[in-house]
This record gives sequence, C-alpha cells and structure tokens, in this order.
Amino acid sequence: MAKTHPAKQLASVFKWLESNADARGITYWQKRSSALRSYGIGLTRLRSYAKQLGKDHDLAQALWDSDCYDARVLGLLIDDPKQMTIEQVERMLEAGLAEGMLVHVFTACGAPLSKTRFAFELVQRWVEHADPLRRQCGYALLYELSKKNPPGMDDAYLLERIGHIAASIHQQPMWVREAMNTALMGMGKRNLRLNAAALAAARTIGPVDIDYGDDNSCQPLDVVKHLAAESLQRKLASPKT
Repeated sequence: MAKTHPAKQLASVFKWLESNADARGITYWQKRSSALRSYGIGLTRLRSYAKQLGKDHDLAQALWDSDCYDARVLGLLIDDPKQMTIEQVERMLEAGLAEGMLVHVFTACGAPLSKTRFAFELVQRWVEHADPLRRQCGYALLYELSKKNPPGMDDAYLLERIGHIAASIHQQPMWVREAMNTALMGMGKRNLRLNAAALAAARTIGPVDIDYGDDNSCQPLDVVKHLAAESLQRKLASPKT
C-alpha cells in the first residue's frame, strides 16, 4: 500500500485535533503567554493517537513546523529515531521547547530521542552546556538513558555526574535542578555502587526547591525516599541471573 502523502496526512491529523478539542484545556492554554495555539488536548489522549499514527519522520517534521502546540507534541512522539539527526534535534531546541510539556515529551517517557544512536553523545554535550535549556534536556535525557546501557555510559561516567550534581544543583536554574534531581534518582537505581553514591549525594543536597505554580499535585522528587526504599535495596542486592 502506498504511503499517504504528508500533506494529506497532516490535514487528517489537524482534522482529528479539531474534532477532539477540549474547551477547558483551551481556556487553560489561553492564560499562558504563548505564541503557539492549542486545541487543549491532554497528553494521555495525544499519546494514544500517536500510537495510531505510528512512526513517521516526514509527518513528524511537518507537525513540528506548525504553530500548534498539540501538533508539535504529536510530532515529537511519532518521529523515527532511526531517521533523526543531531542537526535536526539542535534545530528543534533553537526553535524553542519551553512550552507546556514539550521538554518532557522531547526527552523522557520513551521519547524517540532516547532511542537514537546519538542519545548519549547529546547527554555528554548538553549537561555541560552554557544554555540552561540544553542542560535541562541533557539531564532529563540522562534519566531516560539510566534505564538503558548505551555504549560509553559506564559507572565511572555516572559517578562523575553524581558528584557534579551534588556540588552544583543549588546553583542551577529551577528546571535544571528538577532534571538533575530526576537524573540522580535514575542513576541510583542502576546498581548498589551507584545507589550508595546517589543516596549520599541526595542526603548532602537536601530538599530541592521547585515551584510548580498552581499544580498542587506536583511535588519535588524525594530522591532519598526512592533510593533508600527496601524494595529497591533488595532488588539491587539480589544476584543477577
């Protein structure tokens, strides 16, 4: 079966967005100072629709190039990691990811970016970058990669990152602090050696100040609680089979 032309599929996606618009979400979005428009559709519904669309690099780029927030989220979700390039990803960062959940979708929760062959290279490049947005993305991506074993991401590298987080987290902008805190938890779940180092760092760091605004459901991550949990300690201590 011939592949649908991106322009036709793009029109089909926008038809779906229009028919699934959420008035409450639109009202919430309009309170933001954003150059992007939105249909107010929640991330859970967008993820479900993205699964129906499947991986499509060309459509993903067309959606990202739109002025619609919901379309950009879909574009991030359906991109093909085998076709993505570092140059493309850097252009996307330059275009601006600091809107809603774009950084989260870009870097975490199984995002295509974490499945690219160059994901760890980006982590190494971004965590030391002068740009706070890149540092935020670098640590968010490091958390995602802490669940994997990309070449070069060994204990020595992760121990160095843990030390850097402990020494610098409180001097970072707020969303970089949040990403660092999350990465610290991810690294501490890999093995006993990293767990001990991450736990010591988290205890040294203490509470991490994150202001989630009106969202009372969000609280700063308690890394010590997660890493000291008995269930995790038993899992890490169990012999690997």
